Amino acid sequence: MQYNFDEIIDRSHTFAVKVDNLPHGCPKDALPLWVADMDLPCAQPIIDALHERIDRRIFGYTEYSSAECKQSVVSWHRRRFDWQIAEDDIFFSPGVVPALAFLLEALSSEGAGIIIQPPVYHPFALKIQNTGRRVLHSPLIKDEEHRTYRMDYADLERQFARPDTAGMILCSPHNPVGRVWSEQELRQLIEIAARYGKWIISDEIHADLTRFGVRHTPLLKIAGSYADHIAACTSPSKTFNLAGAQLSNIIIPNQDWQRKWKQITEARYSVSMASPFALTALIAAYTHGEDWLEQARRYIDANIAYAADFLRAHLPKTVVYNTEGTYLMWIDFSAYCAAYRIDEKGLEKLMQQKARIAFDEGYIFGAEGACFERLNAACPRSVLEECMRRLLHVFT
Repeated sequence: MQYNFDEIIDRSHTFAVKVDNLPHGCPKDALPLWVADMDLPCAQPIIDALHERIDRRIFGYTEYSSAECKQSVVSWHRRRFDWQIAEDDIFFSPGVVPALAFLLEALSSEGAGIIIQPPVYHPFALKIQNTGRRVLHSPLIKDEEHRTYRMDYADLERQFARPDTAGMILCSPHNPVGRVWSEQELRQLIEIAARYGKWIISDEIHADLTRFGVRHTPLLKIAGSYADHIAACTSPSKTFNLAGAQLSNIIIPNQDWQRKWKQITEARYSVSMASPFALTALIAAYTHGEDWLEQARRYIDANIAYAADFLRAHLPKTVVYNTEGTYLMWIDFSAYCAAYRIDEKGLEKLMQQKARIAFDEGYIFGAEGACFERLNAACPRSVLEECMRRLLHVFT
Protein backbone atom coordinates (compact mmCIF):
# COMPACT_ATOMS: atom_id res chain seq x y z
CA MET A 1 0.00 0.00 0.00
CA GLN A 2 1.00 3.63 -0.46
CA TYR A 3 1.49 5.54 2.81
CA ASN A 4 0.62 9.19 3.31
CA PHE A 5 3.47 10.61 5.37
CA ASP A 6 2.25 14.15 4.73
CA GLU A 7 -0.63 13.52 7.13
CA ILE A 8 -0.36 15.45 10.40
CA ILE A 9 -1.41 13.19 13.26
CA ASP A 10 -2.42 14.82 16.54
CA ARG A 11 -0.27 13.25 19.25
CA SER A 12 -1.39 15.57 22.05
CA HIS A 13 -2.90 14.02 25.18
CA THR A 14 -1.41 10.62 24.40
CA PHE A 15 1.32 10.97 27.08
CA ALA A 16 3.85 11.40 24.26
CA VAL A 17 7.09 12.83 25.66
CA LYS A 18 7.76 14.63 22.39
CA VAL A 19 4.60 16.76 22.42
CA ASP A 20 3.12 16.57 25.93
CA ASN A 21 6.38 17.18 27.78
CA LEU A 22 8.18 19.89 25.82
CA PRO A 23 11.51 21.11 27.22
CA HIS A 24 11.29 23.73 29.95
CA GLY A 25 11.11 27.16 28.35
CA CYS A 26 9.24 26.09 25.22
CA PRO A 27 5.85 27.68 24.49
CA LYS A 28 2.95 25.30 23.90
CA ASP A 29 2.99 25.99 20.16
CA ALA A 30 6.66 25.08 19.74
CA LEU A 31 7.38 22.66 16.90
CA PRO A 32 8.46 19.35 18.50
CA LEU A 33 11.52 18.38 16.47
CA TRP A 34 13.55 17.00 19.33
CA VAL A 35 12.93 13.49 20.76
CA ALA A 36 14.06 10.76 18.34
CA ASP A 37 10.75 9.21 17.44
CA MET A 38 8.82 9.75 14.21
CA ASP A 39 5.70 11.77 13.55
CA LEU A 40 4.89 9.33 10.74
CA PRO A 41 2.14 6.68 11.01
CA CYS A 42 3.22 3.12 11.73
CA ALA A 43 3.13 0.39 9.11
CA GLN A 44 -0.36 -0.95 8.51
CA PRO A 45 0.68 -4.60 9.09
CA ILE A 46 1.77 -3.61 12.61
CA ILE A 47 -1.51 -1.83 13.29
CA ASP A 48 -3.52 -4.76 11.91
CA ALA A 49 -1.56 -7.26 14.01
CA LEU A 50 -2.11 -5.19 17.16
CA HIS A 51 -5.86 -4.97 16.49
CA GLU A 52 -5.97 -8.73 16.02
CA ARG A 53 -4.02 -9.25 19.24
CA ILE A 54 -6.35 -6.95 21.18
CA ASP A 55 -9.32 -8.93 19.86
CA ARG A 56 -7.90 -12.00 21.62
CA ARG A 57 -8.90 -10.18 24.86
CA ILE A 58 -6.31 -11.70 27.22
CA PHE A 59 -2.94 -10.03 27.81
CA GLY A 60 -1.00 -12.24 30.18
CA TYR A 61 2.71 -12.95 30.51
CA THR A 62 4.45 -13.34 27.17
CA GLU A 63 7.78 -14.87 26.20
CA TYR A 64 10.30 -12.98 24.07
CA SER A 65 12.22 -16.25 23.80
CA SER A 66 9.52 -17.85 21.66
CA ALA A 67 10.73 -19.39 18.39
CA GLU A 68 8.52 -17.16 16.23
CA CYS A 69 9.87 -14.00 17.85
CA LYS A 70 13.53 -14.93 17.60
CA GLN A 71 13.14 -16.30 14.09
CA SER A 72 11.72 -12.95 12.97
CA VAL A 73 14.77 -11.18 14.45
CA VAL A 74 17.15 -13.62 12.73
CA SER A 75 15.35 -13.39 9.38
CA TRP A 76 15.26 -9.59 9.38
CA HIS A 77 18.98 -9.18 10.01
CA ARG A 78 19.84 -11.86 7.47
CA ARG A 79 17.75 -10.19 4.77
CA ARG A 80 18.80 -6.63 5.50
CA PHE A 81 22.48 -7.07 6.35
CA ASP A 82 23.45 -10.60 5.34
CA TRP A 83 24.16 -11.11 9.05
CA GLN A 84 23.48 -14.57 10.46
CA ILE A 85 22.57 -14.41 14.15
CA ALA A 86 22.20 -17.54 16.27
CA GLU A 87 18.83 -17.62 18.05
CA ASP A 88 20.51 -18.59 21.33
CA ASP A 89 22.56 -15.36 21.20
CA ILE A 90 19.48 -13.06 21.22
CA PHE A 91 18.26 -11.59 24.51
CA PHE A 92 15.42 -9.27 25.49
CA SER A 93 15.80 -5.78 26.94
CA PRO A 94 13.09 -3.15 27.41
CA GLY A 95 15.38 -0.77 25.52
CA VAL A 96 18.95 -0.19 24.42
CA VAL A 97 19.66 2.27 27.24
CA PRO A 98 18.68 -0.23 29.98
CA ALA A 99 20.76 -2.83 28.11
CA LEU A 100 23.79 -0.56 28.34
CA ALA A 101 23.42 -0.44 32.12
CA PHE A 102 23.01 -4.24 32.33
CA LEU A 103 26.05 -4.82 30.12
CA LEU A 104 28.19 -2.32 32.01
CA GLU A 105 27.42 -4.20 35.22
CA ALA A 106 28.15 -7.52 33.58
CA LEU A 107 31.39 -6.58 31.84
CA SER A 108 33.15 -4.12 34.14
CA SER A 109 33.75 -3.14 37.74
CA GLU A 110 32.99 0.13 39.47
CA GLY A 111 35.63 2.70 38.68
CA ALA A 112 36.48 1.18 35.29
CA GLY A 113 36.94 3.52 32.34
CA ILE A 114 34.52 3.29 29.40
CA ILE A 115 35.29 4.99 26.09
CA ILE A 116 32.70 7.06 24.21
CA GLN A 117 33.07 9.27 21.12
CA PRO A 118 31.46 12.68 21.61
CA PRO A 119 29.49 14.43 20.40
CA VAL A 120 27.41 11.32 21.08
CA TYR A 121 24.03 10.16 22.37
CA HIS A 122 23.98 11.61 25.89
CA PRO A 123 22.62 8.59 27.83
CA PHE A 124 25.93 6.83 27.15
CA ALA A 125 27.73 9.09 29.62
CA LEU A 126 24.83 9.02 32.06
CA LYS A 127 24.71 5.22 32.20
CA ILE A 128 28.48 5.03 32.65
CA GLN A 129 28.40 7.53 35.50
CA ASN A 130 25.25 6.17 37.13
CA THR A 131 26.71 2.65 37.29
CA GLY A 132 29.82 3.94 39.02
CA ARG A 133 32.10 3.76 36.00
CA ARG A 134 34.17 6.60 34.51
CA VAL A 135 33.69 8.26 31.13
CA LEU A 136 36.73 8.30 28.86
CA HIS A 137 36.26 10.76 26.01
CA SER A 138 37.68 10.07 22.56
CA PRO A 139 36.10 12.89 20.55
CA LEU A 140 35.38 12.45 16.87
CA ILE A 141 37.45 14.54 14.48
CA LYS A 142 35.42 17.14 12.62
CA ASP A 143 36.10 17.54 8.91
CA GLU A 144 34.72 21.01 8.30
CA GLU A 145 35.55 21.00 4.59
CA HIS A 146 33.52 17.85 3.88
CA ARG A 147 31.01 18.46 6.67
CA THR A 148 31.50 15.10 8.28
CA TYR A 149 33.34 13.37 11.14
CA ARG A 150 35.83 10.53 11.51
CA MET A 151 37.22 8.46 14.36
CA ASP A 152 40.44 9.53 16.05
CA TYR A 153 42.27 6.21 15.92
CA ALA A 154 45.43 7.56 17.55
CA ASP A 155 43.43 8.70 20.55
CA LEU A 156 41.44 5.46 20.61
CA GLU A 157 44.75 3.58 20.78
CA ARG A 158 45.77 5.65 23.80
CA GLN A 159 42.44 5.10 25.52
CA PHE A 160 42.32 1.34 24.90
CA ALA A 161 45.93 1.04 26.10
CA ARG A 162 45.08 2.42 29.54
CA PRO A 163 45.06 -0.34 32.17
CA ASP A 164 41.89 1.09 33.73
CA THR A 165 39.91 0.90 30.45
CA ALA A 166 37.34 -1.90 30.37
CA GLY A 167 35.81 -1.25 26.96
CA MET A 168 33.91 1.07 24.70
CA ILE A 169 30.35 1.96 23.75
CA LEU A 170 30.17 2.48 19.98
CA CYS A 171 27.32 4.37 18.31
CA SER A 172 26.82 2.80 14.87
CA PRO A 173 25.25 4.55 12.96
CA HIS A 174 26.34 7.53 14.98
CA ASN A 175 23.81 9.74 16.76
CA PRO A 176 23.86 12.74 16.38
CA VAL A 177 26.49 13.27 13.64
CA GLY A 178 24.91 10.78 11.21
CA ARG A 179 28.01 8.80 10.25
CA VAL A 180 27.51 5.24 9.00
CA TRP A 181 30.89 3.71 9.71
CA SER A 182 32.43 1.86 6.77
CA GLU A 183 33.57 -1.74 7.07
CA GLN A 184 37.18 -0.56 6.87
CA GLU A 185 36.67 1.92 9.72
CA LEU A 186 35.04 -0.74 11.89
CA ARG A 187 37.76 -3.29 11.16
CA GLN A 188 40.38 -0.77 12.24
CA LEU A 189 38.47 -0.18 15.48
CA ILE A 190 38.27 -3.93 16.18
CA GLU A 191 42.01 -4.29 15.53
CA ILE A 192 42.82 -1.65 18.15
CA ALA A 193 40.44 -3.12 20.73
CA ALA A 194 41.85 -6.59 20.09
CA ARG A 195 45.42 -5.44 20.66
CA TYR A 196 44.48 -4.66 24.24
CA GLY A 197 41.81 -7.30 24.80
CA LYS A 198 39.05 -4.75 25.45
CA TRP A 199 35.36 -5.21 24.69
CA ILE A 200 32.95 -3.14 22.58
CA ILE A 201 29.21 -2.64 23.05
CA SER A 202 27.78 -1.60 19.67
CA ASP A 203 24.55 0.41 19.73
CA GLU A 204 23.06 -0.24 16.28
CA ILE A 205 19.53 0.99 16.94
CA HIS A 206 19.58 3.22 13.81
CA ALA A 207 20.99 0.48 11.55
CA ASP A 208 17.94 0.28 9.28
CA LEU A 209 17.71 4.04 8.74
CA THR A 210 20.48 4.83 6.28
CA ARG A 211 20.30 7.04 3.22
CA PHE A 212 19.65 5.19 -0.02
CA GLY A 213 22.98 4.00 -1.38
CA VAL A 214 24.54 3.78 2.10
CA ARG A 215 24.79 0.39 3.82
CA HIS A 216 25.26 -0.30 7.52
CA THR A 217 27.82 -2.92 8.54
CA PRO A 218 26.99 -4.84 11.76
CA LEU A 219 30.08 -4.96 13.95
CA LEU A 220 29.56 -8.60 14.91
CA LYS A 221 29.26 -9.64 11.27
CA ILE A 222 32.88 -8.68 10.60
CA ALA A 223 34.33 -9.41 14.06
CA GLY A 224 35.50 -12.96 13.28
CA SER A 225 37.27 -14.53 16.25
CA TYR A 226 36.86 -11.32 18.26
CA ALA A 227 33.06 -11.70 18.41
CA ASP A 228 33.36 -12.98 21.98
CA HIS A 229 34.44 -9.45 22.96
CA ILE A 230 31.43 -7.73 21.37
CA ALA A 231 27.74 -7.28 22.19
CA ALA A 232 25.33 -5.57 19.79
CA CYS A 233 22.06 -3.79 20.46
CA THR A 234 19.36 -3.66 17.78
CA SER A 235 15.66 -2.84 17.90
CA PRO A 236 12.57 -2.21 15.79
CA SER A 237 11.92 0.92 17.86
CA LYS A 238 13.60 3.59 15.71
CA THR A 239 13.06 1.70 12.45
CA PHE A 240 9.30 1.30 12.80
CA ASN A 241 8.47 4.10 15.26
CA LEU A 242 7.85 1.66 18.11
CA ALA A 243 9.90 3.27 20.88
CA GLY A 244 6.97 3.13 23.29
CA ALA A 245 6.76 -0.64 22.86
CA GLN A 246 9.93 -0.94 24.96
CA LEU A 247 11.67 -3.83 23.26
CA SER A 248 15.22 -4.31 22.00
CA ASN A 249 17.28 -7.26 20.77
CA ILE A 250 20.62 -7.72 22.52
CA ILE A 251 23.03 -9.97 20.64
CA ILE A 252 25.60 -11.66 22.92
CA PRO A 253 27.72 -14.45 21.38
CA ASN A 254 29.97 -14.93 24.44
CA GLN A 255 28.43 -17.67 26.59
CA ASP A 256 30.04 -16.43 29.80
CA TRP A 257 28.57 -12.99 29.10
CA GLN A 258 25.21 -14.64 28.49
CA ARG A 259 25.30 -16.17 31.97
CA LYS A 260 26.20 -12.80 33.49
CA TRP A 261 23.43 -11.12 31.49
CA LYS A 262 20.83 -13.57 32.82
CA GLN A 263 22.13 -13.21 36.36
CA ILE A 264 21.72 -9.44 36.21
CA THR A 265 18.55 -9.06 34.15
CA GLU A 266 16.54 -12.07 35.30
CA ALA A 267 17.89 -13.02 38.71
CA ARG A 268 18.68 -9.52 40.03
CA TYR A 269 16.18 -7.24 38.29
CA SER A 270 13.45 -9.66 37.06
CA VAL A 271 13.68 -8.33 33.50
CA SER A 272 12.78 -11.16 31.16
CA MET A 273 9.29 -10.72 29.69
CA ALA A 274 8.10 -8.32 27.04
CA SER A 275 4.65 -6.83 26.58
CA PRO A 276 2.33 -8.92 24.37
CA PHE A 277 1.85 -5.82 22.23
CA ALA A 278 5.61 -5.33 21.85
CA LEU A 279 6.09 -8.91 20.68
CA THR A 280 3.18 -8.68 18.27
CA ALA A 281 4.55 -5.43 16.84
CA LEU A 282 8.09 -6.80 16.52
CA ILE A 283 7.02 -9.92 14.62
CA ALA A 284 4.71 -7.95 12.32
CA ALA A 285 7.39 -5.31 11.67
CA TYR A 286 10.19 -7.75 10.90
CA THR A 287 7.91 -9.99 8.83
CA HIS A 288 5.77 -7.53 6.88
CA GLY A 289 7.30 -4.07 7.41
CA GLU A 290 9.84 -3.70 4.61
CA ASP A 291 7.56 -1.97 2.12
CA TRP A 292 6.67 0.66 4.73
CA LEU A 293 10.33 1.10 5.67
CA GLU A 294 11.44 1.72 2.09
CA GLN A 295 8.72 4.34 1.65
CA ALA A 296 9.62 5.98 4.97
CA ARG A 297 13.32 6.06 4.09
CA ARG A 298 12.60 7.79 0.78
CA TYR A 299 10.40 10.34 2.52
CA ILE A 300 13.00 11.03 5.21
CA ASP A 301 15.78 11.30 2.62
CA ALA A 302 13.73 13.88 0.72
CA ASN A 303 13.02 15.81 3.94
CA ILE A 304 16.70 15.92 4.86
CA ALA A 305 17.65 17.06 1.35
CA TYR A 306 14.96 19.77 1.43
CA ALA A 307 16.05 21.14 4.81
CA ALA A 308 19.75 21.05 3.91
CA ASP A 309 19.14 22.87 0.61
CA PHE A 310 16.97 25.46 2.34
CA LEU A 311 19.52 26.22 5.04
CA ARG A 312 22.39 26.44 2.58
CA ALA A 313 20.41 28.80 0.35
CA HIS A 314 18.76 31.03 2.97
CA LEU A 315 20.85 30.66 6.13
CA PRO A 316 24.32 30.14 4.65
CA LYS A 317 26.11 30.71 7.94
CA THR A 318 24.79 27.38 9.16
CA VAL A 319 26.89 24.28 8.57
CA VAL A 320 24.72 21.25 7.80
CA TYR A 321 26.69 18.07 8.38
CA ASN A 322 26.19 15.24 5.92
CA THR A 323 24.00 12.57 7.45
CA GLU A 324 24.49 9.05 6.11
CA GLY A 325 22.17 7.46 8.64
CA THR A 326 19.44 8.13 11.23
CA TYR A 327 16.61 10.61 10.58
CA LEU A 328 18.45 13.30 12.53
CA MET A 329 20.23 16.36 11.18
CA TRP A 330 23.28 17.86 12.88
CA ILE A 331 23.44 21.61 12.25
CA ASP A 332 26.14 24.05 13.37
CA PHE A 333 24.83 27.51 14.31
CA SER A 334 28.18 28.70 15.70
CA ALA A 335 28.46 31.57 13.23
CA TYR A 336 25.07 32.87 14.32
CA CYS A 337 26.03 32.49 17.97
CA ALA A 338 29.09 34.64 17.26
CA ALA A 339 27.07 37.20 15.31
CA TYR A 340 24.44 37.47 18.06
CA ARG A 341 27.08 37.27 20.82
CA ILE A 342 25.36 34.38 22.54
CA ASP A 343 26.54 31.02 23.83
CA GLU A 344 24.81 27.62 23.54
CA LYS A 345 22.35 28.51 26.31
CA GLY A 346 21.50 31.74 24.54
CA LEU A 347 20.95 29.78 21.32
CA GLU A 348 18.65 27.40 23.16
CA LYS A 349 16.61 30.30 24.50
CA LEU A 350 16.45 31.90 21.06
CA MET A 351 15.23 28.67 19.46
CA GLN A 352 12.65 27.98 22.11
CA GLN A 353 11.19 31.41 22.73
CA LYS A 354 11.70 33.36 19.51
CA ALA A 355 11.72 30.62 16.86
CA ARG A 356 9.30 28.48 18.92
CA ILE A 357 11.09 25.27 17.99
CA ALA A 358 12.05 22.43 20.31
CA PHE A 359 15.35 20.95 19.13
CA ASP A 360 17.72 18.69 21.01
CA GLU A 361 20.46 21.12 21.96
CA GLY A 362 23.90 20.14 20.72
CA TYR A 363 25.60 20.69 24.07
CA ILE A 364 23.77 17.75 25.67
CA PHE A 365 25.83 15.44 23.41
CA GLY A 366 29.08 16.82 24.82
CA ALA A 367 31.06 20.05 24.82
CA GLU A 368 31.83 19.41 21.15
CA GLY A 369 28.17 20.08 20.37
CA ALA A 370 28.03 23.64 21.70
CA CYS A 371 25.95 25.86 19.38
CA PHE A 372 24.75 22.87 17.36
CA GLU A 373 21.13 21.75 17.04
CA ARG A 374 19.86 18.23 16.37
CA LEU A 375 16.79 18.34 14.15
CA ASN A 376 14.45 15.36 13.80
CA ALA A 377 13.42 15.22 10.13
CA ALA A 378 11.03 12.26 10.51
CA CYS A 379 7.96 14.47 10.31
CA PRO A 380 5.46 15.62 7.68
CA ARG A 381 7.06 17.95 5.13
CA SER A 382 4.74 20.81 6.08
CA VAL A 383 6.09 20.73 9.65
CA LEU A 384 9.65 20.91 8.36
CA GLU A 385 8.70 23.79 6.05
CA GLU A 386 7.23 25.67 9.02
CA CYS A 387 10.45 25.03 10.93
CA MET A 388 12.47 26.58 8.10
CA ARG A 389 10.14 29.61 7.99
CA ARG A 390 10.58 30.16 11.72
CA LEU A 391 14.36 29.88 11.51
CA LEU A 392 14.43 32.31 8.59
CA HIS A 393 12.32 34.79 10.57
CA VAL A 394 14.72 34.68 13.50
CA PHE A 395 18.04 34.82 11.68
CA THR A 396 17.32 37.32 8.87
